Amino acid sequence: MRVLITGGAGFVGSHLSEALLEQNDEVFVLDNLSTGSIDNIVHLKAHPHFHYTIDVVENEPVLAELVDRCDVVVHLAAAVGVKLIVEQPVHTIETNVHGTEVVLKHANKKKKLVLIASTSEVYGKSTDVPFREDQDLVLGPSSKHRWAYACSKLIDEFLALAYWKERNLPVIITRLFNTVGPRQTGQYGMVVPNFVRQALAGKPITVFGDGTQTRSFTYVGDVVRAMVALINEPRAIGQVFNIGNGNEISINGLAERVKALTGSSSEIVHIPYDQAYEAGFEDMPRRVPDISKVRALIGFNPTVELDEILTRVVEHFRQL
Repeated sequence: MRVLITGGAGFVGSHLSEALLEQNDEVFVLDNLSTGSIDNIVHLKAHPHFHYTIDVVENEPVLAELVDRCDVVVHLAAAVGVKLIVEQPVHTIETNVHGTEVVLKHANKKKKLVLIASTSEVYGKSTDVPFREDQDLVLGPSSKHRWAYACSKLIDEFLALAYWKERNLPVIITRLFNTVGPRQTGQYGMVVPNFVRQALAGKPITVFGDGTQTRSFTYVGDVVRAMVALINEPRAIGQVFNIGNGNEISINGLAERVKALTGSSSEIVHIPYDQAYEAGFEDMPRRVPDISKVRALIGFNPTVELDEILTRVVEHFRQL
């Protein structure tokens, strides 16, 4: 199988590249390195089945050639991280919506299977937890830039499913829940790498808000395993799947866990949302997936739990 991964030099994309190469697939990566890094794929460059192109998804001649050469497109390229989203809402919306638009357009010409990486953010402020793929979505007002990312990814989902319904383009949508692991950067507000980096440096571990908000964290290897299985499952086409881990922890609890695992003397401090992001910032109180649908189809269950995830992330940072 020949697979094009947009955003393939990013955190998830580089791990997906490894997994596909291990099963003797041929991998083509397209990345503009805006949030990804060549360091994530440098160890793959000598592999005979690995190819990479440094360019934007919106460069349609380049994208069209790569789509033609592949059997499957995994579309990971997107604006990521709450910090980036709040600071650059125009970039977020344009990158996410237009990037997906051109990927679907060119994949449709040859009816290539497309897996779209969406996000648990689309559930918005819903309190109907755990989140199910078929439930109502509750976004905040358009005046709150925080919801621009969720809205743009939701448009991606609608557009992909429209291509499936109207033009018979095979698509699969995965909603990812707080994917974490080695190579993830805290540069754009990702909580686990930020906590680990702060703890190892002996700096204050900064919890935004009161820390009672809960999240569930999924190891990147488990996410990649689910993606690969869905690509190879014809019954997944035209459907939306949560990929996550149902075990939740408060952000206060996460900070304490990181502090204990690193043996850090760091103080845990709380920063109000309006100081961390912007005035009137709204957050999701809980973000927990119902994974019964993906479990029923491909037998997916997460295998790496939080303490092991954190241990691997800590070891990664200690080796930098």
